[in-house]
Amino acid sequence: MACQSVAAVMDEQALMGLNPNADARYRQRAMAYFEQLKESHDAWEICAESLAKGIYNDDHVKFFCFQVLEHQIKFRHGGLSAAQQQLIRETLMKWLQCQLMSAQPEKPFIRNKAAQVFALTFIMEYLTLWPKFFFDVLTLVGLNPHGVDIYLRTLMAIDGEVVDRDILHSPEETRRNTLIKDAMREQCIPSLVESWFQILQTYQRSHPELTCQCLEVVGAFVSWIDLNLIANDRFVNVLLSQMSVDELREEACDCLFEIINKGMDPVDKTKLVESLCRVLQSAGFFNVEQEDDVDFLAKFSRLVNGMGQSLVLSWTKLIKSGNVKEAAETLQAVEAKVPLMLQLLVHEDDDISANIVGFCYEYLHVLKQLPQLTDQQKTNIEAVMLAIMKKLTYDDEYNFENEGEDEAMFVEYRKQLKMLLDRLAQVSPELLLEAVRRVFTNTMQTWQTSVFMEVEVAIRLLYMLGEALPASHGAHFSGDMAKTNALQDMMRTLVSCGVSGFQHSSVSLEFFETVVRYDKFFLVEPQHIPNVLMAFLDQRGLRHNSPKVRSRVAYLFSRFIKTLHKHMNAFIEDILTRIQDLLELAPPDNGFLAMLTSDDQLFMFETAGVLIVNAECPAERKQALMRSLLAPLMDAFRLLLAKLPRESEEERQAALGDCLSHAIGFVSRTSKAFSNKQTVKQCGCTEVYRECLQTFLPALSCPVQRGALRGSVRSFLHRMIICLEEEVLPFVPAASEHMLKDCEAKDLQEFIPLISQITAKFKRQVSPFLQQVFMPLVLAIFEALARPAEDNDQAAALEKQMLRRSYFCFIQTVTGSGMNEVMANQGAENIERVVFTIVQGAVDFPDPIAQKTCFIILSKLVELWDAVRMCRYSEDDSSQTGSRVHPVPAAGVSALAAGVARDLAGALSSSSAAGRQSSEDLHQGVLPASEAVGHENREVHRDWKGLVTGSGPDSPPHNKTKHTWNLA
Repeated sequence: MACQSVAAVMDEQALMGLNPNADARYRQRAMAYFEQLKESHDAWEICAESLAKGIYNDDHVKFFCFQVLEHQIKFRHGGLSAAQQQLIRETLMKWLQCQLMSAQPEKPFIRNKAAQVFALTFIMEYLTLWPKFFFDVLTLVGLNPHGVDIYLRTLMAIDGEVVDRDILHSPEETRRNTLIKDAMREQCIPSLVESWFQILQTYQRSHPELTCQCLEVVGAFVSWIDLNLIANDRFVNVLLSQMSVDELREEACDCLFEIINKGMDPVDKTKLVESLCRVLQSAGFFNVEQEDDVDFLAKFSRLVNGMGQSLVLSWTKLIKSGNVKEAAETLQAVEAKVPLMLQLLVHEDDDISANIVGFCYEYLHVLKQLPQLTDQQKTNIEAVMLAIMKKLTYDDEYNFENEGEDEAMFVEYRKQLKMLLDRLAQVSPELLLEAVRRVFTNTMQTWQTSVFMEVEVAIRLLYMLGEALPASHGAHFSGDMAKTNALQDMMRTLVSCGVSGFQHSSVSLEFFETVVRYDKFFLVEPQHIPNVLMAFLDQRGLRHNSPKVRSRVAYLFSRFIKTLHKHMNAFIEDILTRIQDLLELAPPDNGFLAMLTSDDQLFMFETAGVLIVNAECPAERKQALMRSLLAPLMDAFRLLLAKLPRESEEERQAALGDCLSHAIGFVSRTSKAFSNKQTVKQCGCTEVYRECLQTFLPALSCPVQRGALRGSVRSFLHRMIICLEEEVLPFVPAASEHMLKDCEAKDLQEFIPLISQITAKFKRQVSPFLQQVFMPLVLAIFEALARPAEDNDQAAALEKQMLRRSYFCFIQTVTGSGMNEVMANQGAENIERVVFTIVQGAVDFPDPIAQKTCFIILSKLVELWDAVRMCRYSEDDSSQTGSRVHPVPAAGVSALAAGVARDLAGALSSSSAAGRQSSEDLHQGVLPASEAVGHENREVHRDWKGLVTGSGPDSPPHNKTKHTWNLA
């Protein structure tokens, strides 16, 4: 009857929603019911009773009941009565007893959840209410397989909650976990270890899955318990016997690895490792060539790696402590493992090889520290070197055209091998250089008949020498004559043997990567430049049938030309002719697949610019070459810009907009060849870029794709300010007028750096322009800030925050450039409002970056006032205390700002009168004060403080805290 009454209490319709296939209405009801049971003080008890009595057979209902119980233990345990806490303990033990009598175990996900609940109960009650937790569980479970399974899962859950260092814990939790471990060491660990031994012995054959679980538990707990409980003859013999059982040996390897990794005295660690190695070797585990199970070998390789690294660590500690005798014995133990290490390193399976790399790296580090190497150690170094060369080689299954997860793993593995090669170079650079030279030379002599893997790895080794044998600023061909001669011989062979024509993309890429890495070779032997240039320009490079090769070569060609531009004079016009078709703008409707992407073309245009700028020819010729390069872009730009507004499909508009942006970007990239305005003038290219500006500016008034086009033109203007300097100024007013029309917050945020750059660079030259654009820009900023947005729209909030910062940066640039007249001529009321926003930004604005900017602005403004005027706004006694200025309460900030602003207008006007005349030449064509933002009435009354601080009528309220402002 009790079962029936409980069943009646449970909401059966809500429970139906626990099924994953239930409809949304039932699932929502189940969620609501779950929340109800969690929050109730005693309703969860029906879940406890359901578990204890096994009322429900549905797995999802059982899981649901455990979830409710878990919530009570985890979040409300302290508030439960003693009777309720006792109910939880009884429920768990009754449920566990049911498992012992059940013919079939519960589903794994239910057992895992039950183990979590057991573990949480243990953590909450072991130190106080349930010190006999493990005694009670082990007494009940005995050696029943179902019970042992729950027991082992609970131990792993306890490890996750108490021991696992990958899980972050609060200081209080850390202290609690330490107390739990201390109590367990004193009270129950020996009993737990004995139970593990019994489980391993009992179920080795009948229940291998339980044995594996138990081995995992031993590996998890061994790091913090007394090692003598595990590292003894009877326990180790059991573990070694399981190394011979196919189902168990991988877990046994992992368990031994954890035992080896336990921190301990270096002498004891050496003895432990050596004893284990002797047993493993006598059992035949060191004969890895006879083992076919690669999964086991991967685990075994990890174990050997752990043993080797432990021995190296022991040797390091012994050397530091001055224990020479024990250190020598430990080094001997390390050397004895090298043959096994080499067998695993050269294994054809990369996972097995990768698992031993750590030991190999540490061994080479040991050799580097030795004063002199023995013949055997030199032999070991050469063996490691040959192993690395072999393992660097691609296999037949590598997919170069569609690289997936396996290919990515091999790339990472190659990086590990490179670390070994770099370490080898530190131990014996002469040996490495000679070995690479031998392999490279032999391969290049027979490259026509070799497979691509051998050719690629030979060139790769030469490439890797560049980092393994580093040189300052790539000066590999000066200094050490042995190294220089060897590298020159290999580079001479590389560029003259014809291997650049090998028909495989990996070889082609490695060839060009190596040529560019050692580009300084061509300064020493420039006679090889023509052959390499042809390789870059023909089907071996930029016209290769692989898009991946073409893309990479475009970048590498740019680097090659930058380094050797002084040697390119004889080839410039030929190169420009050969790459002309690669520089064409590819409209979206031409029907042809472009050889290079737009990103690749950026490098090509930069390369062309470098060639033209550095050509040894008259300025007129450079101008003609630059115009010839850019004129096709200008013609295509005009045609596409005229076509864009007529397109009705958004996809077509976007494609045309991208194409126009690419054209602007290509022209901008050519300007990177110039260092400053003088270079532009010397090359006679000023007029060419002026024409480009005139061509691009109409894009600002295009009604579609406005954001992309404005961004591209704005970036181009940034470049032209650097290259053309004052030549760009006549274009700025018209560009600004268009950029301020119908602009969004992001547009303004990106426009302000342009104005700031102009202001900082030209200062008083642009004063008339700034005076007229100042208030329209400020009003546009605050109009954008005032636009309402959803409360939870984080993107819009961030956009406004960045715009506010940009606004403050703009004011900082103006005040920091010494142009007082820009603000002075805005009228007292506007100055008052602007200054008020700065004051409030410094005091109230919840953004440290913006606050810092505001205080910098205020410090500049303070310099404009003399001490007498400042003291007028201080408290009356300030005049009696010298220069002391008292803090002003936040309530008086508004009045202070208004007074300061009124006084500032007069101060600024008088200080700026002398500088006005010199900047009148830019007065024509500047942006009118109201047209750009559509304000007919400049007297815009607005809560400026609210807009700056985000607390205006369109923003959520924030706490008004008291502040003080000290101008001193």
